[in-house]
Amino acid sequence: MEQTSTMTIRLPETIKNKLEDLAQATDRSKAYLAAKAIEEFVATQEWQIQAIQEAVKEADSPQARFIEHEVVVKKIKARMARRKGK
Repeated sequence: MEQTSTMTIRLPETIKNKLEDLAQATDRSKAYLAAKAIEEFVATQEWQIQAIQEAVKEADSPQARFIEHEVVVKKIKARMARRKGK
């Protein structure tokens, strides 16, 4: 089991009450539910930051190829029109 540590946070009263209700309904502790929510948030943020960093690295590379906004909009509108026609 991974080592844990204690952290104190402030929550709006309404969120605290909802967390208590959820803990009671799921037969889990508030600490367990809060830890799981934070784990999921951190995982999502890590994924997004990594994707952004990779995209910036790709955009900064000499092989980067950019397409004008108007060209992209035109292609998307054409694709949407074709789908409506189906």
